[in-house]
Amino acid sequence: MKLRYSTGPFWPLLIFLVLILSSCSVSIDTKGLKEVASEDIPGKAVPEAGLLHGMNFTVSEGDFIDATGRMLFLRGINLGGSSKVPFKPAIGTHVRKGFFNGKEVSFTGRPFPLKDADEHFRRLKAWGFHFVRFIVTWEAIEHEGPGIYDEDYLDYITSIIRKAGNYGINVMIDPHQDVWSRFTGGDGAPMWTFVVAGIDVTELQDAGAAIVHNLYGNPFPRMIWYTNYYKLGAATMFTLFYGGKDFAPGLLVDSMNIQDYLQGHYIKALMKVAEKVKELPNVIGFELMNEPSSGYIGLEDISRPYKMDIVGDAPTPFEGMMLGAGIPVDVEHFEVGTFGIGSTGKVRLNEKEVSVWKNGSKGLWQQCGVWTMKNGKPEMLNKSYFSEVNGEKVDFNDRYYASFAKRYADSIRSVNPGWFICVDNILFPEPHPLPDLKEYKDVNWVNGSHWYDDITLFKKKYVPWLGYLDGEIVLGPGRVKKAFEKYLKEKIITNTREKYGDAPAILGEFGIPFDMNEGEAYRTGDYSDQIKALDRSFRVIEKNLLNYTLWNYTADNTNERGDNWNGEDLSVFSLSQQKYPEDIDSGGRALIAAIRPYPKKIPGKLTSYEYFYKNKELRVSFDVLSEVKYPAEIFIPEYVYGDDFEVYVTNGKLFFDKKERILLYYPSGKREHVIVIKR
Repeated sequence: MKLRYSTGPFWPLLIFLVLILSSCSVSIDTKGLKEVASEDIPGKAVPEAGLLHGMNFTVSEGDFIDATGRMLFLRGINLGGSSKVPFKPAIGTHVRKGFFNGKEVSFTGRPFPLKDADEHFRRLKAWGFHFVRFIVTWEAIEHEGPGIYDEDYLDYITSIIRKAGNYGINVMIDPHQDVWSRFTGGDGAPMWTFVVAGIDVTELQDAGAAIVHNLYGNPFPRMIWYTNYYKLGAATMFTLFYGGKDFAPGLLVDSMNIQDYLQGHYIKALMKVAEKVKELPNVIGFELMNEPSSGYIGLEDISRPYKMDIVGDAPTPFEGMMLGAGIPVDVEHFEVGTFGIGSTGKVRLNEKEVSVWKNGSKGLWQQCGVWTMKNGKPEMLNKSYFSEVNGEKVDFNDRYYASFAKRYADSIRSVNPGWFICVDNILFPEPHPLPDLKEYKDVNWVNGSHWYDDITLFKKKYVPWLGYLDGEIVLGPGRVKKAFEKYLKEKIITNTREKYGDAPAILGEFGIPFDMNEGEAYRTGDYSDQIKALDRSFRVIEKNLLNYTLWNYTADNTNERGDNWNGEDLSVFSLSQQKYPEDIDSGGRALIAAIRPYPKKIPGKLTSYEYFYKNKELRVSFDVLSEVKYPAEIFIPEYVYGDDFEVYVTNGKLFFDKKERILLYYPSGKREHVIVIKR
């Protein structure tokens, strides 16, 4: 762990002074701009307020361009957090009863019942979210068995997405997964995927091959779920999904290798969704897969610990294989400390000596020759088994990920060639850069990478002077903010250009835990830390002019159960805070930071925009390089401004669509134009 900011004996005083200075209000200089009060702006309907669909949008220099030629800025939200778990029976991750019934479940009702859709979409629109990353899971579509699709669920989500279109909300379909499946501690794939791989899911927890909230009980260790990427259950399934033909060539299902079998069913399931929603004009893209993993593929020595920091029990890949075969192992255990993650010693796992492999088999990776038992002891046979094929080093992105992305894209786009395909980079078990997809020029690729303020997320505390990026600590509030800005610029924007060429980026996830400080805000009503943390994340994203989808909106969130998934509580809405259901804003959390004015459409090239929630001031700058036929559209939230605001502009005409809360600015002349909005 490295320190980016060296400190001397007076560092506490320096940090205190910086904190004081950073809390000062900011007032935007409006010198040279024309002032117009809101009452002087005539009303006018938004011209061609239109939704995108089909080929009615293009990409230019990393921006989405709508049918009128204006740059389109996507301000979105993930819908919703509890879509990861069944609606009937309601098996949130804190529920043990019925957990292993993977067939007789239904996700119809996620993200919310159809009868409630108008309420929620009306709220999202009022809060300025005109774009939704719509969560579906493979399990929701194909839970009953291979090739058996839940038509009720498919009809239901089609109706929900159609409702979103009625409110001008565009949709990207997100096939969501975390650590492969609910049965390995996350969400995504149906139970039968383990069956065809020869795994008994009822033994995964006892064997140390997964840590599952439903079985572990409460209190569930904070942010422990992601460590399942490093355990046998999820790592094996991802290895088979992406590289089964190379690493398990003898594992056949219905006379085909398990890689082709799993990928084929995954793609067919999403094709079922695509066929259902193909006529809906507000569906504009499909994601490939949320936060996928390379499994064991590419690991050069499976006897060594993973390079990434892991919380909780941390078996090496080889130790995980031994545990899964019923062999007790002493493994390293780690906990989060004040300034990072450290070992607390070793713990013994799988003392019951249970095996995850069905029918008493010796296990897949033994059968494949990775390791064996010799004289009653486990012995490694090929530590580099997953990093070499036929004597050649393998590259996960080139050999496996890019080819799957192309196969998936070709299938989805056969339904609608105008949809974009959003791709996440591999984060687990070790970070990979984005796959290079420039050669597939016929596809509208989008970078959907994620970013979180890790200190706030893991510690559930807002520490303005402390940041953590790529294993390095950053000190000082100004330095933290600049480090976040630089990270997003380099890791997302620059990386997109290098790997996708002329493609846009959507920050697929960011957000903050609302149960900070042991849920103190729920007792006091003081959300000041949440407001500051959320605003800082928004500010660094806006600095980079990134499209985004905030994580998340969960319609059935409560203070007690959060988002109903692994103890997470990141929803900007909660039933526990909804005291006045007739008030559209009731139930919102940290809305001062979450509801923001922003440039929705720009007739030119957006060069900068900033919003300061304390002063309720927005500044937008853009260059006009050609004749303007359509106006800039700025969203003016009623929650922030009501009908009392002032606008300062360079030169042009102003109109205000009060119903849509859109300020229209027709700029005059080819030049840099500036719009400043104040309360």
